[in-house]
Amino acid sequence: MHKIWLIVKREYINGVKRKAFVVMTLLVPLLGIISVVLVAFVSKHGSNQSLRLAIVDNAGGSAASIARNLSAVMANGAHQFTISETLDRPADPKGIEQQLRASINTGKLDAYLVIPKDLSHPFELHMKNTGNFTAMAPVTAAVNQALIEARLRARGINVDNVSEIVRAADLQVIRVTESGESVERGQTFGVAIGLVILLYMSLLMYGILTMRSVLEEKTTRTMEVLVSSVQPIQLLAGKILGVAGVAFTQFLIWVASLVLLLTYGAFMAAIFGGGSFPAIHIPASLLIWVICYFVGGYFLYSSMFAAIGSACSNEQDAGQLQWLAMGPLVFAMSFYWLVMIDSTSTPSLVLSEIPFLAPVLMPLRISIQTPPAWQLALSIALLFGTIMGAVWASAKVYRIGVLMYGKRPTLPEMLRWVRYS
Repeated sequence: MHKIWLIVKREYINGVKRKAFVVMTLLVPLLGIISVVLVAFVSKHGSNQSLRLAIVDNAGGSAASIARNLSAVMANGAHQFTISETLDRPADPKGIEQQLRASINTGKLDAYLVIPKDLSHPFELHMKNTGNFTAMAPVTAAVNQALIEARLRARGINVDNVSEIVRAADLQVIRVTESGESVERGQTFGVAIGLVILLYMSLLMYGILTMRSVLEEKTTRTMEVLVSSVQPIQLLAGKILGVAGVAFTQFLIWVASLVLLLTYGAFMAAIFGGGSFPAIHIPASLLIWVICYFVGGYFLYSSMFAAIGSACSNEQDAGQLQWLAMGPLVFAMSFYWLVMIDSTSTPSLVLSEIPFLAPVLMPLRISIQTPPAWQLALSIALLFGTIMGAVWASAKVYRIGVLMYGKRPTLPEMLRWVRYS
């Protein structure tokens, strides 16, 4: 046990001293803080420059309605517009459009809208920056309302404010739980997707880190010295636990940064954006389950990655074999949408109970709707039982692979190593 502790200590100290660890540990929270502050700042102090718009009304009678509707849209905080001129039924539409294009090219105008003579034909918005979707959306809304007004007038119906008539209903989704009901604001969906991405990236990143740690010592011949003092199983256990300590340290820093960001988010939003910072409430039970499945998934996949690293002699060979460990994770990601649609369905139940998929899919199910206790208990039992088998098999491969050089073993050969006594 003392030797394992020494290996764990060595792996942990070397891991936290790496430049990549320091950079990623500091960069991720820093980018999160910068993003929140920047978005809030831009929301308040963004460009207030109005878009200069001209309207060519070939049908007649619709330009005033569009201008009025644009004013109503702007009152709701949308993109600002300045109607530079309105041309009602011009005698020479082609000549007028040519002049307006010249005005755009010289910077005197930003865009012009062409209303067709036949309102069933497409409306045309001419502008240089066609990627300005914040400008296109309010113009589209104003044109749609004006078109509805024109169609109603054609049927003898006069409407003062068509927006009140066509306004969509507000559908409020209420989430039903055993503890009661709560208004759903899209938070569950965001938390679920965030958990899937977090678990997938973390398991993949730290698994590959374990593989490279083993491969680095093997290629530098350090492994030959180490195995003369400790057993391969002790070396494997020490490496997995050492990298786990590095991973949990980084996660602790990230979680603390997230808590601080959420705590002071409202304060920053009040300073820079003048609005409220969205509150994110994550149940403590969900965090506990996420930690359990992350720990289980880490030990499962890191043992597999460590075995692959011990069996290979260089990065290229390891890159070709690492699909053995990456495959189940990629497979789990390809089925997350199935769980999102119906977390209680039979396919969701079966997939989330598979030990290699459970670290990603079961927390996703829990974040949407907590499964029955027997399903959670079965999943944990299968996961940790598989971990024991994976560590045992990886130790068999590790014992032989760490001292083999010059050849990339095949999968059948690695399976034969597992059967060796």
